[in-house]
Amino acid sequence: MPQVTRIPFVKATAYGNDFLIIRKEFQGDDPAGLTRALCDRHHGVGADGVEWLSDEDGHAARIHLINADGSFAELSGNGTRCVAAHLVACGGGEELLIATDAGTKLCQLAERSGNRYDFLTAMGVPVVDKPLEIDLGEVQYRGVPVSMGNPHLVIFVEEFPAEWQKDSQLIQARADLFPAGINVEWVRLDHAAEIAIRIYERGAGETHSSGTGSSASAAAAIATRYCSAKLTVVSPGGAQRVKWKRGASLQLEGSASLICSGEFFV
Repeated sequence: MPQVTRIPFVKATAYGNDFLIIRKEFQGDDPAGLTRALCDRHHGVGADGVEWLSDEDGHAARIHLINADGSFAELSGNGTRCVAAHLVACGGGEELLIATDAGTKLCQLAERSGNRYDFLTAMGVPVVDKPLEIDLGEVQYRGVPVSMGNPHLVIFVEEFPAEWQKDSQLIQARADLFPAGINVEWVRLDHAAEIAIRIYERGAGETHSSGTGSSASAAAAIATRYCSAKLTVVSPGGAQRVKWKRGASLQLEGSASLICSGEFFV
């Protein structure tokens, strides 16, 4: 009988945006293919992506994110927070420097309750560009490009379109405009201190929450819609809080919960 390879994992979630945390030495020769197998919700463990974990001098850890479809992503705010929760549970400190492919992020533990961990994360300085017109043929949208170290297009709407998922796919297919792909956020301004969002991510599709998506949406609202510098961002998975003053690092406050640990058989 062939020998079974066992890959240990920890699963965590931030408002329904779920990730597997696995040591990088278990990647093997095909990390994209393995990630797809792990994230399959019917034949694998199921997740929006895998945070591949390794060591780096001067940091609590280094992470490399691969999406559920096997594509590379520079950063996930929620995924980084999930890793921070795992590190704290393993005996790490309350202030964690985590190296990502979009730079080092500082996660500060604010509160812990059982398997839930609340963090304040310094997400870096957002880059908010000029609005962009997107022509999809039957419908046109005006979006605000924002970089949080990964690319976003923030579209402000009075109500979420009935086919926002389909339109998100059409926007993401515009390789002429977004050669590196794009995360799409649809944003409704509920009042000056609160926005509601829907999220369609590169490599994962619709997600219940996104840390970088919440950050990008808030940055666009503050920069272009004169919203409060302290914003509550409500997604289907729950509310995160953002504080941002132009030129400074954006501060994202939210939680992550550890779900389970186990072994994946290959």
